[in-house]
Amino acid sequence: MLDVRIDHIGHFINRASRVFADFKMPIDLYLVVGSAPCRAVRLAAAAIGVDLNLKNVDLKAGEHLKPEFIKMNPQHTVPTLDDNGLHLWESRAIMTYLANQYDKNGSLYPKDPKKRALVDQRLYFDLGTLYQSFINYYYQLVVTGVTPEQAKYDKMNDALSFLDKFLEGENYVAGKTLTLADLALAVTISNYQIVDHDLSKYSNILRWFAKIQAEAPKYNEVEGVGIKAFTDLVENARKKK
Repeated sequence: MLDVRIDHIGHFINRASRVFADFKMPIDLYLVVGSAPCRAVRLAAAAIGVDLNLKNVDLKAGEHLKPEFIKMNPQHTVPTLDDNGLHLWESRAIMTYLANQYDKNGSLYPKDPKKRALVDQRLYFDLGTLYQSFINYYYQLVVTGVTPEQAKYDKMNDALSFLDKFLEGENYVAGKTLTLADLALAVTISNYQIVDHDLSKYSNILRWFAKIQAEAPKYNEVEGVGIKAFTDLVENARKKK
């Protein structure tokens, strides 16, 4: 009888140990809802199937400057990820981490070095060229009401022309399947649409963008809220001019 009880207790302990071993704190994402980098991270998480615990950061109230936030991220930027004590910022770094850690399929961020290199190149193109040129022109225009120099406008169109060329004869920006690069670039293109930038001559971009909107998991659910928040920001800024 005693042996049976001990056996039951041992079984219970082993089972409880497995439960606690599998227990995982939620993944926290500190964000501003309308921010394009934050939206890109959310799209990546949705495509991977990772649930995020969203924590909105009020930049106007200085929440990103509080000691507890700076301890987590000395650069006090959003998005910032907290995955069981791993604190990570920079949206593309977060996206690739989530794919490396949680994407069982592996297609969003391929493990093959050559395929991955192409995804990385497109991600860096977005970060340093396409999205950066958007910021350089439209943030100044929207926030201050001052029209930037023509050269900044031309750089945006140059960047868009590059993307349109990348997509010539292609359904995706980096290979034959949906990747993180498509998700990041789709968010950037949605921002161009929000500010009414003329995209009519970029037929490859428009074709590809429509495909990604239809194909990216939970696109409307995730981007709907983010796009509205950024649209409201743009409209409010225009009213203040």
